[in-house]
Amino acid sequence: MIIAFLIIYNLSFNINNCKSQWVQCNGIGTNQFVYSFTLLGNNIFAGTSQYGVYVSTDNGTNWSQTSLNNKFIYSLTIAGNNIIAGSQYATYRSTNNGTSWIQTNLGNYYSVVSLATYGNNVFAGTNGDGIYISTNFGASWNITTISNQYVYSFATLGNYIFAGIGESGVFYSTNNGSNWIQTSLNNHTAQALTTIGNNIFAGTIGYGVYLSTNYGANWTQTTLNDKTVYSLAASENNIFAGIYYISTGSGGVFLSTNNGANWINKNQGFTVIPSVVALLTANNYIFAGTYEHSAWRRTYSEILVINKISKIVPVKCSLKQNYPNPFNPTTTIRYEIPKNSSVKLVIFDVLGREVETLVDEKQTAGTYEATFNASQYSSGVYFYKLTTDNFSETKKMLLIK
Repeated sequence: MIIAFLIIYNLSFNINNCKSQWVQCNGIGTNQFVYSFTLLGNNIFAGTSQYGVYVSTDNGTNWSQTSLNNKFIYSLTIAGNNIIAGSQYATYRSTNNGTSWIQTNLGNYYSVVSLATYGNNVFAGTNGDGIYISTNFGASWNITTISNQYVYSFATLGNYIFAGIGESGVFYSTNNGSNWIQTSLNNHTAQALTTIGNNIFAGTIGYGVYLSTNYGANWTQTTLNDKTVYSLAASENNIFAGIYYISTGSGGVFLSTNNGANWINKNQGFTVIPSVVALLTANNYIFAGTYEHSAWRRTYSEILVINKISKIVPVKCSLKQNYPNPFNPTTTIRYEIPKNSSVKLVIFDVLGREVETLVDEKQTAGTYEATFNASQYSSGVYFYKLTTDNFSETKKMLLIK
């Protein structure tokens, strides 16, 4: 690789550029633990450690404490117009957007660490006392047939409700919790669950993300296979995984646009790559709740990066010159593929080090555009390389700030 020239400026990273990267939210303490999110109308609620439930009425730009302001909140869900908050040794319910809260009869000895709404019923998972159900929007609760268990997560699919139960994996019920059946994912802790279409995903401790396409009868490990996944969120055909790390490695957020076949690191903007324990997509934003680093948000459309602009089948593979060029701080890279292929689009710095992977997935024939945001990078020469099943090309671009 021949280096023609290099321009370097010492520039600080602009953390307020909320359209192009993760930005820490205002109003929740910067060292706060944020364990859960939920959405009611245009209001977004966040459950924190020690300081209760926060609410934002402006898509996460600003946050304020609700009157439930001195509790440890593990979980949140919406049932009708009710907000239900799972706390340490108690569960609370608000019928007026968090203005006031009423303590329910659930959680005298155990914390409620997971919640899910399924039709007219609400399910609550505890840290040792199993699964409870409410048929009146959380006003009162009764134990189901799962008892004396730690219940980490829930997800719903059709007439199935799935639960991540201790180290026994994923269970399901088709009769509102009267009976639970263990799936074949029976030897990993399912810390997080979510669904896309008829697919269900399980985020596990130490083994990454698993996928089932047949209601839990069989599971396959995705390529995100060596991480501890504490949170999952799905929107359209996209799935986000929040990674937790204990003492080594790195956390952050990963994205898959093809049901887990490939995953891309999406951590641009984090000042420290945090453990991500809660995720929410809402109102064209994605929100990340972190362990000890508060809440962050990012524009949903920007984090996806890739856009198919034409379904017309090109004659041959081609990689276009980025535009604008030079650029600051974003540029668009267009490419064409004539047949279905595995596609990888990678950015390198002038020393040949991989800076960022924009695309790593199987794509159908057509013309695509990918956006590279260089807000956190220094000015200078960069290279981008497109690789398909039978094509590879590299081009040069210049970032000037």
